[in-house]
Amino acid sequence: MHLPHQLGSLHNLPDTPEAYDAVLADVTEQALARLTPEGNLEHPDCVDDIGDTSLGITSLLALAWQRTKDPRLPDAVRRSLAFHLSERVYTEDNPGYPNLKTRDSGLPYARYTLEAGAHPIGDWPSTVWALLQAVNVLDAADGLVDDGQRARLVEVAHGYWRWLTEATFFNPQEAGNQAIGCVVGGLMLARHLPSPDGESVRRRAMRLYEDEIRAHRVRDRGALLPPEHGGAYDNNYGPISLSFLAQAHRVSGEEVFAEDGDALARYIDTRLTNGGFDNGGPRYSEQHSAFESVLGLRYFSARIGSDLGRYRGDSRWARHASKADGGVDGHFAWMLVWQIQDTTRWHRAPSTAPARHQLRSGSVSVAFDDRMTPALVEAAGTYYLPAAVNRQHGFGPVTDGFLLTRPMGEVRVRDVTADGLTAKLVTKPVVGRDHVLRHVRSLYVTDGTSLWTTVAVERLPGTPYLLAGLPYAADDGDRVRRVSEPRVSSAGALRLTHPGPDDPHHFDARTDTTQEQAAFALAADPRGYGNPDEGWRHLVASTALEAGPAPGAPEDLHVFAVRYGPDDSAFTPVFEREGTGLKVRTEGFTAVIGDAAGGADAEPELTLGR
Repeated sequence: MHLPHQLGSLHNLPDTPEAYDAVLADVTEQALARLTPEGNLEHPDCVDDIGDTSLGITSLLALAWQRTKDPRLPDAVRRSLAFHLSERVYTEDNPGYPNLKTRDSGLPYARYTLEAGAHPIGDWPSTVWALLQAVNVLDAADGLVDDGQRARLVEVAHGYWRWLTEATFFNPQEAGNQAIGCVVGGLMLARHLPSPDGESVRRRAMRLYEDEIRAHRVRDRGALLPPEHGGAYDNNYGPISLSFLAQAHRVSGEEVFAEDGDALARYIDTRLTNGGFDNGGPRYSEQHSAFESVLGLRYFSARIGSDLGRYRGDSRWARHASKADGGVDGHFAWMLVWQIQDTTRWHRAPSTAPARHQLRSGSVSVAFDDRMTPALVEAAGTYYLPAAVNRQHGFGPVTDGFLLTRPMGEVRVRDVTADGLTAKLVTKPVVGRDHVLRHVRSLYVTDGTSLWTTVAVERLPGTPYLLAGLPYAADDGDRVRRVSEPRVSSAGALRLTHPGPDDPHHFDARTDTTQEQAAFALAADPRGYGNPDEGWRHLVASTALEAGPAPGAPEDLHVFAVRYGPDDSAFTPVFEREGTGLKVRTEGFTAVIGDAAGGADAEPELTLGR
């Protein structure tokens, strides 16, 4: 079974002017064949997200005319623009819309669905999208539409802006991508308004960004992020926010957008595996956007000097929003316009700077969560999620059914590179059921092919083991497929366990159910509205790798050692005291893990070599 959305890396899409001209040529032929006598360019199957779609196709035709001067396009642009202005601009309040601040304002807005009262909750983002389609048409309008039609479009676009920022609450869905998109629309609109209206809109857009978006950023993994549907980050919408920040910087030159985009880009770089796999978020847990992310990932890959384009996208939406039959849908047309206009090239090499929440070398990567517990491990093309035991999730020592991962103090990190090896030592104070404070020292070492994990902790009661992950997926060329078998060796006894009860609270990796489906099944609200991350936290147990203590460890310690990767040879690490530290020798490296108390500055000490 292949995951439906985790497909090819986005930087593998053809990225030349000729490739984009071919995309626009295809859109042109589809649009001209679809254009109705009334000027409608909507896909026949379009029901949701409909209020801006015809205008989106219009904007693509306007861009195509700029590039090709195809004589068929001016008439199509004028007719389709007339259709939007006459048939898709609503000024009467949508029955049931809950977020108005002023009733019967008479200001124009776009509907999520056309039927009055059918699904009004989506009208705010639909109006943002319509504003963005409108300003893109205005940018290409010279010599294409007459003065009267242009003036009417400016009036409607200004009305969209006022409805979004005056008649309704701003950002009612708490969706960072929508909110930043609205700001971008204001900044682009301002260039088409006479002074002082234009300057007023620009000031308002910047104030909204500072007061309503930037001031409400959420911290995760050391980064301040625009919140997305109530969470810090969503792997479907977060990269779309990055694209909006790129466009905001392109059109305004305001450094704040570059700074915030850099921070979000570095965060994405940290959480992405080498192979581009990611999961998690308050709206979708492993669904990926595609062309909507290209602008931001490409723009900021160049700024931060890292290969963000490895991010896996949904290639069914490789160039534009598409319906089930593959036909173009105009809903995200503004992003394709900006992507074509921007000439930034992909930065294809990884950053060499160490990152606190990531270990990455060659084909191996570990992304760490806010508590410095692995959130995702990649080795030999296989991806491991945190496993679950007794409602506790993570990688770490387990004793008496208790997972020792939650820190009870400062988590210390030390990064070291030597002899072609990259290592991270994490020291975490924890408390178990016996209320004894212990120090879990987790050493992660990679040569770019294999990952060695050594976990040392003061002696534990009972029969402890290391929860070493949930084997979940693997690279399969340009797709990601489900797996349930690990490529792991252990110095102690190793077992792969599967949960017993067949119910939503137990996740068996051998089934066809995806993590996303299982998470939504446990969420409090319906799919698309619930928080899958929150639902997944209700998981009681999962398929899990469990590694027993390694033999030969000092008597006062339990040591666990696991090797992830393609090597199937015997794994027999040796452990011995070196002063107050622990010396670890494997076939790939020798390391000395310092005392749990750290050095004179209390920071972890680590020496590493072949």
